[in-house]
Amino acid sequence: MLELFPEGFEEVERGDRLELAAYTDEAGEERLRAAFGAVASTEAPEDWPERWRAFHRGVVVGTLWVGPPWEEPPRDAVSVVIDPGRAFGTGGHATTRLCLELLQLVPRGSLVDVGCGSGVLAIAAARLGFGPVVALDNDPAAVEATEENARRNGVRLEANLADALGGPLPETDVAVANITGEALPWLPLRSALAITSGYLATEEIGLPAYAHAELRVLDGWAADLFRRH
Repeated sequence: MLELFPEGFEEVERGDRLELAAYTDEAGEERLRAAFGAVASTEAPEDWPERWRAFHRGVVVGTLWVGPPWEEPPRDAVSVVIDPGRAFGTGGHATTRLCLELLQLVPRGSLVDVGCGSGVLAIAAARLGFGPVVALDNDPAAVEATEENARRNGVRLEANLADALGGPLPETDVAVANITGEALPWLPLRSALAITSGYLATEEIGLPAYAHAELRVLDGWAADLFRRH
């Protein structure tokens, strides 16, 4: 579903079943049928753009508030305003929240965000005092969304289109990678600390040349902090 609809989709529990729903057109419905076989469709109400906004709610993580531009952040929080556009990441998913928790525990310094999506982690890092911050993604829409969200939040960072597996990553104090667990061991990381997520708590994750320092779990998802040997 993330490959088909990176801008997001709805999860609805139906008893012991989980229903996945996306707002789309006939072409999108055909892509769904090709991927999943049988699908059900209903005509969306005229006010669906406003209803869609209801799924993007602000969250508080430590001293941070991460939320959409149509919500007002708390006055006592460090705000990170994110409009996901066509890129994945609003701050509400458990993996993002876990990464934000760990970011607030490590010393400030230079940082690279691998698979930046909408830029939420890179922008949060810049708002917390990390710098310089580099954000990387292999999706042009993600780089565009990160640059736009960085301007919205008044922070400076470098957003680049890049294949993280294709060569050495920038040498930084901290690396953040909220991607799939399968890809993590293959990242050519050169950072002193690595914060990783994007996988279930049942998965065993290890990074070559790194020692495990901390594990955090939320809603069945996990995030880890690693220190380079």
